[in-house]
Amino acid sequence: MKTSPSPAPPGARVAAAPGSRVGRMAAEVVGSEILQIASEIRARKAAGAEICNLTVGDFDPRQFPIPTELRRGVVRALEEGETNYPPSEGVPELREAVCRFYQRELGLALEPRNVLVAGGARPLLYVAYRTLLDPGETVLYPTPSWNNNHYVHLAGARGVPVPCGARTRFLPTARELAPHLPTARLVTLCSPLNPTGTAFDVEVLRAIGQELVAENERRRAQGGRELFFLYDQVYWRLCVEGARHVAPSVLVPALAGVTVYVDAISKAFAATGLRVGWAVGPADVIERMSAVLGHVGGWAPRAEQLATARFLDDVPAGERFLTAFRAEVAARLARLHDGFEAMRTRGLPVESLPPMGAIYLSVRIAAGGRRTPSGATLQSGEDVRRYLLDAARVGLVPFRAFGVEQDEGWFRLSVGAVSLAEVEAVLPRIERALAALS
Repeated sequence: MKTSPSPAPPGARVAAAPGSRVGRMAAEVVGSEILQIASEIRARKAAGAEICNLTVGDFDPRQFPIPTELRRGVVRALEEGETNYPPSEGVPELREAVCRFYQRELGLALEPRNVLVAGGARPLLYVAYRTLLDPGETVLYPTPSWNNNHYVHLAGARGVPVPCGARTRFLPTARELAPHLPTARLVTLCSPLNPTGTAFDVEVLRAIGQELVAENERRRAQGGRELFFLYDQVYWRLCVEGARHVAPSVLVPALAGVTVYVDAISKAFAATGLRVGWAVGPADVIERMSAVLGHVGGWAPRAEQLATARFLDDVPAGERFLTAFRAEVAARLARLHDGFEAMRTRGLPVESLPPMGAIYLSVRIAAGGRRTPSGATLQSGEDVRRYLLDAARVGLVPFRAFGVEQDEGWFRLSVGAVSLAEVEAVLPRIERALAALS
């Protein structure tokens, strides 16, 4: 009897079959584990299940609508007939507005030639990889982190993940990165971090920047290629009170010539569907990134670009929106964190890291080896995820979806698509489900 091969575990690379109808890169690419989980939850909800969905890094517009001024700006631009192709590098109005925005908010002195606009942050991350790397060159990145392993594959690069733990809030230190720098072409970091919602301390980031500068000084003395720094700061406007975001090249000015920032309105203004993002970096690198992007056509729509330019310059409107928006996000994160910490004090196998930014909370559910009321043994984070989906009607994403190989029971919880009332309602369900384990 002919049997089918066992499916590969989530996130595993699958070798291209001989004679595959597609190329090796496409045959071996892994789809988004997060989107697979989200699809399962959507199917259950469509069938009538009531589920608290803490999986996707998106916003429910009923909970978090975009700024009124931004929405009106898009409508105004459309009514003015701004519906044709934008310039491939972005409309001048937005590139100039980004320069003013970064000078005002981050102290970065830029010119429009330092700015490239695209349809959100994702195309820019991909284009940065393809622009800065030759096949086989090394990318250094922490785990957990979002999508770096997949971009490494798409670029034909060599990934060197640096495992990070709760002791450092899942962020790397200069000491952890330093041994790998001599062989790297690109270091890519994110703060606040997806998936953990944690952020770099200023002195930790300064030390990392100084290590990168020292490595490039050694390379220049030896005639080697520079080491570049890709810094994803798409969540920086969502830092909680007390968490300070600083641009690395402001802390360490010598980084300016090798640092590419990626940012967008997607998370800062709950505008994930408007698809407006930008990269900021050295003019020669930005020009080459623009050339690559031009062949892909991953541009942001003209109307949305013009509306974003106007909104970035409307400082009072931006501050009004962010003050209310951050408070709503922080309230949801704080309630989840407090709820899990209360469970911990009552003896349940959970812990939660204090939120620092973004829309995420890191929670450890150490239920491996325990038995469910039906007699099944939970052996992995995936088992725990499925048990809680069934028993507590809650959707979570295990850190395995973010490149983590060692399963220690950590999960990402995202609050962008839930109300505070839903958070209040789901915590007792989770507690009952965990208390039922033996």
